[in-house]
Amino acid sequence: MGASSRVAQALILAAVVGLFVLLAVTTAGHLEQRGIRSGFDFLLEPAGFTLGESVLPVDAADSTLLAFVAGLLNTLRAALPGAALALGIGILAGFGRLADNPLVRGLASAYVNAFRNIPLLLQLLAWYFILTDLLPAADAAMRLAPGVFLSKSGLSVPWWGETGFEIPEPGGFGIDGGARLTPEYLTMLIGLALYSAAYIAETLRAAVLALPPGQRLAALALGMTPRRAFIDVLLPQAWRAALPPVTSQLLNLFKNASLAVAIGYPDLVSVAGTSLNQTGRAIECLVIVIAVYLLLSLGAAAISHRLEQRNLKGRPA
Repeated sequence: MGASSRVAQALILAAVVGLFVLLAVTTAGHLEQRGIRSGFDFLLEPAGFTLGESVLPVDAADSTLLAFVAGLLNTLRAALPGAALALGIGILAGFGRLADNPLVRGLASAYVNAFRNIPLLLQLLAWYFILTDLLPAADAAMRLAPGVFLSKSGLSVPWWGETGFEIPEPGGFGIDGGARLTPEYLTMLIGLALYSAAYIAETLRAAVLALPPGQRLAALALGMTPRRAFIDVLLPQAWRAALPPVTSQLLNLFKNASLAVAIGYPDLVSVAGTSLNQTGRAIECLVIVIAVYLLLSLGAAAISHRLEQRNLKGRPA
């Protein structure tokens, strides 16, 4: 890179930074003229609200900063397992799209086409309706497996409690013991996973079809089943090409988690909205949400880049 290119890039960077500084100073001046408080000092003040569901307990007397942290943890609590499920389901659906069995291929194609063409918000609302209206009440919960019950109140599963490992059992007014996954959380987990998995499946299918057909034929000629040929031969090679778009889909999953506010799940965006109503600090709340999602995206992109570099180093010449 020549000296002129470096100078040009430095000037562009300085102009962008200067524009943001000018915007911040101008906005602060207008707020001051109107007597509107600004700044992030509100983060240390009492939140004034509680969260109905949170990994980190938040009381009204706790700081707003703690509420934001709890909202972020709620977002990650839904997005991280959702990403793992989406990846697993996407691989299975991608394999199904390439299966020789017409029934499996048809079902996988129907799933991919349906979930890719329905907006995620509508899917979340549909899942929420199913979980809260169509399921039986807690006192008549469906038993899916020993110690696993599903009802309008959510999914009860075995978990560690204050007195050790607890197995849910039907009680007088519902299910006692274990842990309960709320309908709001289940809606986010199911909706994010199935929606993103449909795109991942199509990405993997395209990457596999881009490989020379002789790869699959050679694996089958060696006695491999179609499933083993896909997992051991085709998928590792296709993964190198599919990694960047799959990473983009997983990033979209994290950003799509912001739709949780539509079903009442207390994620980061929901906490920011409540804090905005409590404090009136609209710009500050918006900046916090943007900064958090930007950092999450940059972190995921950095991990993806490292994985791509490892794949390139491991690729035969």
